[in-house]
Amino acid sequence: MKLLALIAAAAPLLLCPPAFVQTPQPQPAAITAFVAVNLLPMDTDRIVRNQTVLVENGKIAAIGPAVPIPKDARIVDGHGSAFLSPGLADMHVHSDTTGDMLVYLANGVTTMLNMGEASNGFMAEVRPEINRGKLAGPHVYAGFLVDGTPQYGHFVVATPEQARAIVGLAKTNGYEFIKVYNNLSPAVFQALVEEGKNQQIAVIGHGVTRVGLERQLDAGQVLVAHAEEFFYTTFSHPEKKNADASGQMNSAPDPAEIPAAIAFIKRNKAFVTADLITYATIAQQWGKPEVVEGYLRAPETRYVSPARRIRWREDDYAERQGSLDARVAFLKRFIKEMAQAGVPLVTGTDAPAIPGLAPGFSLHDDLHALEQAGLSRYQVLSAATRTPGELIRRSVPDAEPFGTIAVGNRADLMLSAKNPLDDLSTLRTPLGVMANGNWHPEPELRALLEQVAGKYERAFKP
Repeated sequence: MKLLALIAAAAPLLLCPPAFVQTPQPQPAAITAFVAVNLLPMDTDRIVRNQTVLVENGKIAAIGPAVPIPKDARIVDGHGSAFLSPGLADMHVHSDTTGDMLVYLANGVTTMLNMGEASNGFMAEVRPEINRGKLAGPHVYAGFLVDGTPQYGHFVVATPEQARAIVGLAKTNGYEFIKVYNNLSPAVFQALVEEGKNQQIAVIGHGVTRVGLERQLDAGQVLVAHAEEFFYTTFSHPEKKNADASGQMNSAPDPAEIPAAIAFIKRNKAFVTADLITYATIAQQWGKPEVVEGYLRAPETRYVSPARRIRWREDDYAERQGSLDARVAFLKRFIKEMAQAGVPLVTGTDAPAIPGLAPGFSLHDDLHALEQAGLSRYQVLSAATRTPGELIRRSVPDAEPFGTIAVGNRADLMLSAKNPLDDLSTLRTPLGVMANGNWHPEPELRALLEQVAGKYERAFKP
């Protein structure tokens, strides 16, 4: 009965996404000056103290200790103690509502990569307005998701001819990437990569079962969308001989296999999504419905849409058997060894598709999980700033540079009370965020969160 009541309450949201319509933002100040701030440029592991950063028309125009400030500039004063760093990037999301965009922004996320199945309305109407700074939210890149069968409910591409056509269709509709999924045939995968190169639309995504990640990266796939994809198409499958009586996996691959995987990733200069929090959250709820109920009571769930909360409760991870704990431990080791070897890692969460992963909040959880796995804070912050910028610069023609604080870059910035390289948790409570040319001070960020929560709470009332 509770589930029926939730469905009834959320029916308008299920039928009419996005959850609510944002009010267009006021025209931003043409020039903003961040004065007396300590910079984390993120080009190297360094801090540059007591600087001025001048932003003009959404781009960084000047940096220095004594930059002349125009009289009509808006001043953001760091008082010599605040730290200015690049905004964060979540490079694996499944969000396409204006409410989610506000929640990401309030968490300091200024760039995101939608990994598939964004609504046509979001792609055609909402995303362009966000990317132009007319609506509040992170700068959004998007991948068009294709698979070879309808098993997972995705767009099916069955022949090389269809693959070549779909690349052109995706490009026409504004997608920057093709995202490949598990069940594609080798011939279709190859056609997607070749046509992607012809039309300058890069291939990213899962491990394709009948191809394998090594062959995929050798062919030209630029990003692996989950670090755990290597379990399925690269590493051996010890659960076949070490399963419990129910046939469930309770073991992990041999760590001796890691160097070979790292070697082919580096050979291809490919990127890997270090989504440790994603797999750890799945493992946490595996066979434990009470854990999902705990997620639904968590404070950050106030900012998750009612429709998504219903889907969290309906997901079947909590019905599985066995344990993924050994695999989580292996994944921590694998990601740490990739970082030590110089594999370009990017942060991503799969939020809010996985129960327990709230937009924006889960990215901070991923940063914490990566630090706990043994990555340095600079390595973690690089995966959330500089390296996503490198991925986009390499993959998307004419993309604006971002991810470091440098003249000419898009002014994706966040101001923090403490040095993030001393304590990453300071990024959870930004003093302000600049995205798409708009400055949002801390009181405004809190107001955006309350606006979202209030809308969702009213939706739940009978």
